[in-house]
Amino acid sequence: MCVAASTATGAGLTLYYLEKNAASANMEAEGLHAPDYPFPQKKLFGTFDHASIRRGFQVFKEVCAACHSLDLVHWRNLVDVAYSEDEVRAMAEEFEYTDGPDDSGAMFERPGKLTDPIPRPYANEEAARAANAGALPPDLSLITKARHGGVDYIYALLTGYCDPPAGVEIREGLNYNPYFPGGAIAMAQNIFDGVVEFEDGTPNTASQITKDVVTFLNWAAEPELDDRKKIGAKALLLFSSLTLMALWIKRNRWQTLKTRKIAFNSPKNWSSKAKK
Repeated sequence: MCVAASTATGAGLTLYYLEKNAASANMEAEGLHAPDYPFPQKKLFGTFDHASIRRGFQVFKEVCAACHSLDLVHWRNLVDVAYSEDEVRAMAEEFEYTDGPDDSGAMFERPGKLTDPIPRPYANEEAARAANAGALPPDLSLITKARHGGVDYIYALLTGYCDPPAGVEIREGLNYNPYFPGGAIAMAQNIFDGVVEFEDGTPNTASQITKDVVTFLNWAAEPELDDRKKIGAKALLLFSSLTLMALWIKRNRWQTLKTRKIAFNSPKNWSSKAKK
């Protein structure tokens, strides 16, 4: 009887949870949960693949930068991460930036410098919406931290485009992607086999291109990750050593205090001395 009651109670609580939990009860509206992909930086002591960061920035320049901005990343941030200072300086000088005013009070155009941000594809939000049928392409500086699932979600989204299943209608101008909330996304699929030619000869399959650009975006959101994990490893080593030292001191230096015995021996003629 008790077993049956427990089973019924558990089943009722499970059904109530599934009904109230939107992630389980309405997967179409929330989007599919992204698989767990083996990015090396996700491991406890894993770090970024800097060759992948370099290839990922190439993908961003040639594919993503046509619509998306990277406002929080400056050219100088790429130095000694994926490129040398001379390489970054040459890339920055390919773009013109408005500066000034000069001595006459007029604004002027100059080549880019290391201190300049990565240029935007559109001058303002209105121009971005006008060029994308009303949809605003998000800034990608913190995109891997701003989306639930992080790098796994971004990778699944970029590789998850497919034809809608039977019975699902997608409005004209939208594309079906089961990982996007609602399933209908304005961004079309842009990553295909061979869309980018890597300078280091890495195979330019769609999965490799996606992996590299997601790694770059992850670095853009967390440029301190490598240093943070190095400091964490040093802290673990330091505190482990201090813990072992503290245990040794407690066991050896405090041994005499922990094992001592205090005894009170009363005088033999205590009662007679008290009467006198």
